[in-house]
Amino acid sequence: MPLEWVVLGYAAAAEAIMVLLLTIPGLDGLRRGLTAVTRNLLKPFLSVVPFCLFLLMDIYWKYETRPSCEGDSCTPSEHLRHQKSIIKSQRNALLIASALIFYLLLYSITNLVVRIEQLNQRVERLKR
Repeated sequence: MPLEWVVLGYAAAAEAIMVLLLTIPGLDGLRRGLTAVTRNLLKPFLSVVPFCLFLLMDIYWKYETRPSCEGDSCTPSEHLRHQKSIIKSQRNALLIASALIFYLLLYSITNLVVRIEQLNQRVERLKR
């Protein structure tokens, strides 16, 4: 199971780096190539969405089937293990949310950059 979280973390990191490189001013030469690469990677990165939904359902299932540890019914070590499990679930939910938000940002920013390039080309044609 940890491998899927590593894959999701790498996907979110790649999305964040691409968003950062697309939005940094002054990289016009690099932006054209990066825009083409990003547009080609948007469809494969779309697989992050169902993957995140699957992992979210996994977190929910683990939450529902987790034994409750309330009051004096469990030992201190069981209580600590219960708390660690809750913290890991919260961390994983945060990772899912960040991957989905970065994909949405990457999609929106890429579309805006492509639209800006098209408008700049139209302005150049109209100037001639």
